[in-house]
Amino acid sequence: MYEEQAGDVTGIVGRDAELARLFRAVDAEASAEPVLVLLGDVGAGKSTLLDRAVGRAAARGTRVLRATGSESESHLAFSALHLLLRPVADEVDALPERQRAALHGAFGAGPDPEEPDAMLIGVAVLHLLSAMGERGPVLVVLDDAQWFDRASLDALSFAARRLAGEPFTLLLAARTGDRLPGFDHHVPTLTVGALDDAAAERLLEARPRPPSGHTRRRILDQAEGNPLALLELTRAATAHGTTGPDPLARDTSGPSSVGPLPLTDHLEHVFAARLDGLPTTTRRALLLLAAMDTVDAETAARAALPDARDEAWLPAEQAELIRRSGRGPRFSHPLVRSAVYHAASPEARSAAHSVLAERLGEEPDRGAWHRAAAATAPDAEVAAELARTAERARRRGGHAAAASALRRAADLAPRRADSARLLVAAAGQAVLTGDLAWVEELAGEVRARTDDAVLLAEVAAQVGRLATLTVRHTVVFTRLADAAAESASERPATALDLLSGAAVTGFYCGREDQRRRVQAVLRSLPQDGPQAWLRAWVRAVADPFDDRAELLSVLPQFAAEARGHPDRLVAFAVMAWLLDETPQALRAFDEAFDRWGPRGPLPDALGGAAAWTYVEQGRWGRAQEACARSAALGTTAGLDHTVACAAAVEATVLAYQGDTTAARARATTALALVDPLESRSVAVYARRALGAAALADGAHETAYDQLRAVFTAEGDPVHYHASYPALADLAAAAVRGGRRDEAGKLVERAAHALADDASPRLRALIERARGLLSDPVDAEPHFGAALADPVLAHWPFEHAQTLLDLAEWLRRRRRVAEARAPLTEALEVFRRLGARPWAERARTEARAAGLDVADTAPDALAELSPQQRQIVGLAARGMTNREIGERLFLSPRTVGSHLYRSFPKLGVTARSQLRDLLEGPLAASGHES
Repeated sequence: MYEEQAGDVTGIVGRDAELARLFRAVDAEASAEPVLVLLGDVGAGKSTLLDRAVGRAAARGTRVLRATGSESESHLAFSALHLLLRPVADEVDALPERQRAALHGAFGAGPDPEEPDAMLIGVAVLHLLSAMGERGPVLVVLDDAQWFDRASLDALSFAARRLAGEPFTLLLAARTGDRLPGFDHHVPTLTVGALDDAAAERLLEARPRPPSGHTRRRILDQAEGNPLALLELTRAATAHGTTGPDPLARDTSGPSSVGPLPLTDHLEHVFAARLDGLPTTTRRALLLLAAMDTVDAETAARAALPDARDEAWLPAEQAELIRRSGRGPRFSHPLVRSAVYHAASPEARSAAHSVLAERLGEEPDRGAWHRAAAATAPDAEVAAELARTAERARRRGGHAAAASALRRAADLAPRRADSARLLVAAAGQAVLTGDLAWVEELAGEVRARTDDAVLLAEVAAQVGRLATLTVRHTVVFTRLADAAAESASERPATALDLLSGAAVTGFYCGREDQRRRVQAVLRSLPQDGPQAWLRAWVRAVADPFDDRAELLSVLPQFAAEARGHPDRLVAFAVMAWLLDETPQALRAFDEAFDRWGPRGPLPDALGGAAAWTYVEQGRWGRAQEACARSAALGTTAGLDHTVACAAAVEATVLAYQGDTTAARARATTALALVDPLESRSVAVYARRALGAAALADGAHETAYDQLRAVFTAEGDPVHYHASYPALADLAAAAVRGGRRDEAGKLVERAAHALADDASPRLRALIERARGLLSDPVDAEPHFGAALADPVLAHWPFEHAQTLLDLAEWLRRRRRVAEARAPLTEALEVFRRLGARPWAERARTEARAAGLDVADTAPDALAELSPQQRQIVGLAARGMTNREIGERLFLSPRTVGSHLYRSFPKLGVTARSQLRDLLEGPLAASGHES
């Protein structure tokens, strides 16, 4: 669009640096920038740059998939992804059954899934693109990406983040200032700015009739370096005669306009001026094309637009408003489409949409939106049709599309009560996109349309449902707690629902005053009733150590009521974890995940509880799988707090495994994503991980400093639940770091605060800490108490640490024979878990105790990264690369690469050898189901 020609050579003016960067991206087998976003104003030439990159890639044998966003189709779930993948339908059909069904369901080409799984759709796209990459480089190009539907962007961003290192490049072009969900954080951008003066002069000079004199100067001044403006203003000035409006007059909209028009509006007027004098049939065809606004040739055919060869298009082509090709007529620029559409009268636009709605009757979703666009007054029938469109979108996982349809239906609903109800439903769907600003906007519209207390409370709960997952905990807590207090007397069920959200937010934040507020509102609500379980759950979340025995007494009934209800079962599991009834939590999480799988596009409330349960029970691989999904969900929805939670748990596992560099990196990431005063839970988890990493490295003073930070200067827990499990490790660091007295006071303060409400697990940790900190002659009873309850074996890592501490104490007391049994047991647990630093420490101690503990073959795992160990463990169970990739959200190629690098380190040459080699050490390190 802004090229100069010299003989047979055509070059883009003034974009050498931009082209060079694009060519680097598409030339490399594994690009340093596998994802690159081009940002620029309308007319900056982004599409022209993409054309050149596509041409270069295609000439080098790269397979190209390209799609252009459509403003009117941005409300159709997965429409852009469907258009992008239509040329590779055969490859889609070759995907594994679950992935193929997920994509077909998303595209409306198969039965809708019972529970849409956005992550499975993302995995399907990931595996599809990875499989294509095995046959050669793949380039995906998304033009006008700001108009891609949200569901398509989510799936593509999910896949793109996991294709680094593969022969894959994704180029996106979007307008400056527009948000691209999934691509708006930490994605390289290339800004396509204005041409400099020299380039603008060259572009004008390359025109067949270059302007000169005063006209040339006015064009340069008004275009402001915008290539499209330079070309179109030149063309208009060349065609301008002695009569008619001056195309270079910035105010061309008539006497009602005030001041100069923005450049884009001015260009629209320039394009609209070309409509004058076109035949009626041409203008009618252009308006239908503008109203349809799609580049999908199949849809255009069904809409009965004139064929590309039809003579009706010729005048528009001669006026450079469209281009014709085998795919059908296309506007030469999106501004042309806008100019054609807005130049028509409202009546003409409505008529065009009515025609399209009739012709697209076999596509109910497109038809519904065209009927909505044709409506000039409230219409209950059209509103109902849009509500049905929303339901279809919801079943496919297109929550943004569903929210948009419900929002438009609310505008068309004749009754205000129906309008408000539809807006509440829209907010419920918008919640699932993670876009809190949108949800709050919809809530504001509800408040403006109704004073119905039930609807107002419901929409407040919807806002809270999402807001609890953000980093705005203090503000969100206040809103939810206030709304709960206002509803308490007349709508106790609603109040309890709101209070549950406040309790979750309060847990994340960890402020004492918030806990007291939850408890105060809870006391104002009925003590029994059908939601007694939720009342108990709120109590456990707000203060799991307040009359723990009473909370334990309701667990059996809660468990019975939860059977058959996945959401209730997960809530039960969270409550059991909070109460340190971790074995019950483990069984419930396993049942929920194995029977129903992961549910919904957002993490559950206190979603980190599952990962922590698996960590505490020694199933570290399963914990990492939970972290992978939680991080994927959080990243897709833009929920930094969720990503931070997952990073903190993963950092802990990495520290236990001895990968301390990676552990510190993940913990640092977690701390960088949150405000530690807003998210005390994450801050404490991250500090505990950093403390564990320092202990693994033998840096005891550093470990103490990190673990001391999870308690206040006065010795109170920074977080009322997350801080206490650090007590024993803090004591271990204190003994070796010379801080015994301070640590002793802190442990006793915690023991006094917990008193009889401490769980058996916390009592064991406190007794271990006392044993470490006490005088040697007084330590044995404490170690004995820490090991006395058989249930403590359900926390195998903590239990083995205590066994090791006892064995070391016994050996120092010259009771070597007695030390051998706990040493042997501890070493076996550490080996089984893959806790390499602790296994090495136990091995050294065992040798000193006279035990024969020669290194065994499984220690070859020490050569692998944690992710490689996880992949090897799953492969040893017979899972294919595709199955492993689906479980860990990786491409099969990435899985294969990890196995390829792992085999020589393990001394094996085939997958069949893995089971015998790894059966012991990986059986309990989390790689089991």
